[in-house]
Amino acid sequence: MSNNPMQSLQIGELAKQAGISVDTLRFYESKGLVKASERSEGGYRLYSQADSERLNFILQAKKVGFSLKEIQQLLTLDAHKDQHTCNEVKQVTGQKIEEIEQKIHDLVVIKQALQHLHQACCGGPESAENCTILQSLQQTKEASTCNG
Repeated sequence: MSNNPMQSLQIGELAKQAGISVDTLRFYESKGLVKASERSEGGYRLYSQADSERLNFILQAKKVGFSLKEIQQLLTLDAHKDQHTCNEVKQVTGQKIEEIEQKIHDLVVIKQALQHLHQACCGGPESAENCTILQSLQQTKEASTCNG
C-alpha cells in the first residue's frame, strides 16, 4: 500500500520524504506556504502528491536563495500561470539577482575593511593594550556615538 504514489502522507512521512524536520513543515504551514489537503478520521493532517510537489517547489526555491515572502509570490504566480507572463516570473529572479549582487558588494567592502584592520596589527606577543585593531574599533564606536 505504501508504494501507491497517490496515497496520502502524514506530516512525519512527508517531512522525512522531503528531508526536513516536522517543525520545519509546521513552520511552512504557519506561514501559509503549505496546507494539508485533508484530515484523517483521527484528525491527523494528510498530504497529497500535490502537497508534496508544492513542498518540493518551496525547498527548491529556498535552495536558490528566495525568501519565504518571495516564495509566496512565486507560488501565487505558479498557481495562476494562465494569468501571468514569463516576464513577471523573470522579474522576480532578476530582483533576487540584484539583491545578491548588492550583498556581494557589501561583503567585499566588509572584507576590505577587515583586511585593513588585520594588516595594521603587528600580531606580536605583547599586551593588547595598544592593539591597533581594538583601537580602530573603539574609534569607530566613539565616532558613531558623537555623530548620532
